[in-house]
Amino acid sequence: MTRLNALSPDQATGKTKELFNAIESKLGMVPNMMRTMGNSPALLEGYLNLSGALGGGALGAKTGELIAIAVATNNNCDYCLTAHNYIGGELLKIDGETLNGAKRAHSTDTKTNAILQFAKALSEKRGLVSDEEINAVKDAGVSEGQIAEIVGHVGLNLLTNYFNHVANTTVDFTVFNTATV
Repeated sequence: MTRLNALSPDQATGKTKELFNAIESKLGMVPNMMRTMGNSPALLEGYLNLSGALGGGALGAKTGELIAIAVATNNNCDYCLTAHNYIGGELLKIDGETLNGAKRAHSTDTKTNAILQFAKALSEKRGLVSDEEINAVKDAGVSEGQIAEIVGHVGLNLLTNYFNHVANTTVDFTVFNTATV
């Protein structure tokens, strides 16, 4: 049972309605997490702005989705794992093996593997990574700008993971369960 209400896009008003309209024009729907975030237009707008900015970053959308899957798995967020598997597989056409590897913070591509391992370390250590972990991701060819974006992606996904844990958001995609990873 959800613990925070998901607003109906038809009944939203003001800034929330404006944000819902923008989401619906882009996605064709307003996912439950965003409908629930709509209780605070400030939170929803902040989430959308950071997500949009990072989506246009140097890491690219596919790597961002793989980071989201790794962080969601690490934080046991079924909503985010499900949503990012859907986006990665259906919208970005990432193959199933790559999506499954991201659940273990693993990739067959050396640079992507280093990015996922670093993202996992950031999440597990609450940002307190070692010099060796930073050097390892740099040695894999990740620039300092990309390292900054990894921190941004992890922070964004921690926000949504925690939000969905608090709200117990109803999953509105085909469900993936972190317990089976």
